[in-house]
Amino acid sequence: MAELRPAPFFIGDDLALDFLNSIAAPWGEEIEWLGSGRDLVAWLEQAHALPANVAAHFRAHIGPRALDAVALQARELREWFRTFVRNYAGNPLGRRAVRDLAPLNKLLERDEAYRQIEMARPEDEGENDGEENRALRWQAKRRWRSPKTLLLPIAEAIGDLVCQKDFTLVRRCEGPTCTLWFLDVSKAHARRWCSMAVCGNRAKAAAHRARARRASAAERPH
Repeated sequence: MAELRPAPFFIGDDLALDFLNSIAAPWGEEIEWLGSGRDLVAWLEQAHALPANVAAHFRAHIGPRALDAVALQARELREWFRTFVRNYAGNPLGRRAVRDLAPLNKLLERDEAYRQIEMARPEDEGENDGEENRALRWQAKRRWRSPKTLLLPIAEAIGDLVCQKDFTLVRRCEGPTCTLWFLDVSKAHARRWCSMAVCGNRAKAAAHRARARRASAAERPH
């Protein structure tokens, strides 16, 4: 049940990979965070991909059938993207990848994004020394005309990943049963686990048990 689910995982160091991780089986049983339209709205809001006022509008004014239909499309997009990531993770992207990304370009054609000039927030400047002294900034905006626009921040995040990030650093967690993906932004690019809490500690515990078994076997008389 939704109320018994843990919070979604945001461990991918990239929104597109966090989207891929919106279904996972970290403790053996598969958990789906996009099972309904309301789930999709909640996940996007938690991922900071949907403004709170827009999320509230969709909850209050859009019926469950329309939202559920978009959630189904989101799950289909996720599995299409999973195939793409499996095919290309760890490799540079080239001409063949552009052909395979054609469905994403089709989705991005729907977008009605634009930018506005605003005052920078105090946290953007590092200190609050009065509005007159703050810089101006570009702020991305989007016209949320229908439930289908909920797919657009996800499509944009996938586009950012394939165009602006190093796809050779896309990794799958080395946990033997883990399905989680991440972008390895560690200094030495040596990250192995989705997180220490989920798989890293399991691996350490398994290694400790293996060492204990070997030590015990070595101590037995032959």
